[in-house]
Amino acid sequence: MKKKTSSKDQTTPKVIAGVKSPSALNPHLKNILAKKRKQSGNAAYYVEGIRKGNKVVLSQAITIIESTLPADQKIAEVIIEQCLPFANQSIRIGITGTPGVGKSTFIESFGSHLVEQNKKVAVLAVDPSSQISGGSILGDKTRMEKLASLSNVFVRPSPAKSSLGGVARKTRETMILCEAAGFDTILVETVGVGQSETLVHSMVDFFLLLLLPGSGDELQGIKRGIVEMADLVLINKADGDRIKLAKRTRVDYKNALHLFPPKESQWTAKALICSALNNDGIEKVWEQIGQYMKSTKANHYFENNRKKQAKYWLIASINQGLQTAFYQNENIKTELTLIEKAVLENKLSPFQGAERLLNLFKKSGI
Repeated sequence: MKKKTSSKDQTTPKVIAGVKSPSALNPHLKNILAKKRKQSGNAAYYVEGIRKGNKVVLSQAITIIESTLPADQKIAEVIIEQCLPFANQSIRIGITGTPGVGKSTFIESFGSHLVEQNKKVAVLAVDPSSQISGGSILGDKTRMEKLASLSNVFVRPSPAKSSLGGVARKTRETMILCEAAGFDTILVETVGVGQSETLVHSMVDFFLLLLLPGSGDELQGIKRGIVEMADLVLINKADGDRIKLAKRTRVDYKNALHLFPPKESQWTAKALICSALNNDGIEKVWEQIGQYMKSTKANHYFENNRKKQAKYWLIASINQGLQTAFYQNENIKTELTLIEKAVLENKLSPFQGAERLLNLFKKSGI
């Protein structure tokens, strides 16, 4: 008699022995990852890599400096402290200009010229961040593709985020690391004409203002302070049909620069024209910077200005630290909401409210 097959036997899948899982392609991968995790918390690892000119390690160290994590901040302090003795051996150049003036094209052309002069160039370019999402394009390596590919060049785009004037908060510390890595020329590009120029001016030796042909007609529209800070006014895009207009603009600014009071550096700013696209006039820019360095080192302004900048950033760091401590204080967080409400309802003046909060902060003993 034929044995009846149950429905369970028909539906139950048969288990077939599978293929053994292959071993890791790199049997040492676990040890490598463990070593990397250990190195990430070791400041000495970063300092050694920076001193050897390792651009990958330099980038990693800058990321730690830009981090807001307390653990990273502690490592960052040690890295900066150990790199400081090897810093301050460069020329720091701030480059600003109105949007569309060709800052990236100029930096690529100028940076390439510096490399031809056997210079090691670091470009710290601050990208504008979205005030809504906080996102940043960070496209400088794309816009400066040729320059970024050179072995003697380091390009670091940093998001501006919410820091004053769009300048990356840690740009000055980043300069120290780049100098310790052997970069003797630091170029700091700003987002555009605005408050950021004051901050950049306080961390560089030479301040370069790029303008477009025809901007002389709008001389009154450009902040006097920015032009006054400039050590060189450079009219870019002086090519094709714009050469004649660029020359006229140069004359306008040349005349305007003579109306400003003498600089503390005793340097007389000049106005020049160039075409970054065609590499015309780029060598004259470097000649002007060389003359500036010679002049300001002879009259000791260069050294004194560096000291003044160090003092400025000391005070700025203290102010920033106090502000952070104030808003992170638990008592302040609670009281601030109540005082804000009282101010908005006209039950308390903003000045009285601020005084109460400050007194509360003082009493907290922080």
